[in-house]
Amino acid sequence: MGTQSLVINLGSGDLYRGFPQVVAQLRTAGYFLPEQFVGSLPPAPDLAELYAKWRLVYQGCGSLNHVFRERPSVPVSGEGLEIEMSGITHVSCIDFQDLCSELHRCMNNWLACGGFLNIELQLRSIIDPTEALQVIIETDDELLRCLPWHRWNLVGDFPLSETSVSYLEYKRNLAAKVSVGNRQVRILMVLGDSLDLAKSQSTLSSFDVEVVCLVNPTKAELTTQLWHPVGWDLLFFDDDGDNIAQRMTILQLESALKAAVDKGLQLAVFNSRSGLASVGIQIPVAVVMREPLPTQIADTFFEHFLSAFAGEELSLYLAVQQARRKLQGVEDEFPGASWLPMICVNPAVQLPLWSQLGRHTQAVSADHRSAMRSSPLNLNCA
Repeated sequence: MGTQSLVINLGSGDLYRGFPQVVAQLRTAGYFLPEQFVGSLPPAPDLAELYAKWRLVYQGCGSLNHVFRERPSVPVSGEGLEIEMSGITHVSCIDFQDLCSELHRCMNNWLACGGFLNIELQLRSIIDPTEALQVIIETDDELLRCLPWHRWNLVGDFPLSETSVSYLEYKRNLAAKVSVGNRQVRILMVLGDSLDLAKSQSTLSSFDVEVVCLVNPTKAELTTQLWHPVGWDLLFFDDDGDNIAQRMTILQLESALKAAVDKGLQLAVFNSRSGLASVGIQIPVAVVMREPLPTQIADTFFEHFLSAFAGEELSLYLAVQQARRKLQGVEDEFPGASWLPMICVNPAVQLPLWSQLGRHTQAVSADHRSAMRSSPLNLNCA
């Protein structure tokens, strides 16, 4: 199966000022050079306000179902836009589903505006529905990155498509290690108290992996592991765990995460939108949540993702798509779960296949081998 890549560069602007120049580039299998289309998008302040309401109702719906611990609402950026949680006096799952539908319609009505509709029509005429389609939304606006782009009608009409987001600027990490040998895939799992460790260990035992589990680690403990001389291939970070989020943030771990990337870290999965900050750290690809998932559902998503990515050897995009869609099965109890996963990419780095993980390592010295033996590998959790 070939792969098509569609990059939508939104340029400068936001939902209050509009986007005077939007550039879309489509690369198709067998053609090195892309086709390019230019359009624009008008202001859409109602979409910004609707997304802010969606966030707050999501949090409120989860609170009523005792899914999430209480947390203060975080205003969505915008000129004069602020919706307080106290203004939402009644929340139900039915209300939330109606709001999801309204947000879906509003976003697609905006994307069907004349300045952008011409781009979509031309893309529809040349996209091959039998090939996988990777859609990348390039923007520096956090609100735009968090919109449910997987609900764009064009994406929904092509079953092998999945969306991702990136910053406008990105570069290759020249310090990252190159493939010179093989080893087991190494996974670092950072967990809160409430994760079902037995279930996680059962899932991971199906694959040829080495795993370190850190349960509610201190910043020093986590930093030490991120700086591990052997390096990691995959990081699962439940940064919405019971104690983790209060003690450290992604940006506080920036130096350690950059070191992990230099030593071969290819992929990270974060259980909150705070993982968006990892895009600036140049992790090749990160899967983050628009809003925090209950820890047990984050574990379920990770299990579905690994089964597709490692077990079925799907591409990363299609593995995330499959895992996200399977979350629809828990939405009676956890509304909106399938809307939450989103992919953040560095387009300057080739996305890995599972079969390529474990090959980004240099020759291991005697000191490094000693460090490996002292680590709690093979599904032992510290």
